[in-house]
Amino acid sequence: MKGKANDTEPNVTENQPEKEKPEVEGENKSVQKEEGTIEKEEPSKQALKEEEVPVEVEPKTGVSFPVVLGDGKQLKAVGVRKKSMLGLGIKIYSFGIYADNEKLKDLLKTKIGKAPSKPTKEMYQMVIDSDFGMMVRLVIVFSSLTMSMVKKNFNEGLGASIKKLTGGKNDELTKKIMGEASDDIKLSPGSVIEISRLPGYTLQTKVKDEIVSTVESELLCRAYIYLYLGEDPFDKEAKESFGTSMLSLL
Repeated sequence: MKGKANDTEPNVTENQPEKEKPEVEGENKSVQKEEGTIEKEEPSKQALKEEEVPVEVEPKTGVSFPVVLGDGKQLKAVGVRKKSMLGLGIKIYSFGIYADNEKLKDLLKTKIGKAPSKPTKEMYQMVIDSDFGMMVRLVIVFSSLTMSMVKKNFNEGLGASIKKLTGGKNDELTKKIMGEASDDIKLSPGSVIEISRLPGYTLQTKVKDEIVSTVESELLCRAYIYLYLGEDPFDKEAKESFGTSMLSLL
């Protein structure tokens, strides 16, 4: 297509010689603008790349998760968070657990060595206690979910995790995961919440692509991952899938 455009340009400029200079100047300005905004456009390009990669579908909800994120983290498991309401198991959100594959592999080879016949409690605990990059992407499926319900859900879940890990309570810490997220934030099916464990035991929460909290706390990081990989996980099948993925790295 570029070849055809170049072939026709001389004919246009020959018929309209007086407009030749403005056209060139306009083209130069366009190029300069594009060059000046390359760095700003990179996130959107990464998002496009993410859309182009293969996906894994969570079967109970039909939600799709890219198998690789723009930053290289790989999908290790998918699952669904259910909550009992009026005696019914209501699907609240589907989730995908992502991890820095190389760091996870190094950790396993250093601490475990030879692969066991099945995932062990020690393997899961290593992941919970470590600080390599992980992220859990939550995709809302319950149409009546509100931000206040999300906060209450995490406060209860993290409170239980912290109690199992330490034997005590820390209500002030559990409330930090949703930070300054306003109760006015509208959540509808398809809305995305991403909670990342960053190196250095930092837990960062994004709601609909907006950062609402960044908390440096080893205990909070451990308690959050424990929700998915601990003794009483949100989805046992997702935990087992994560375990199987660990074995494949050994």
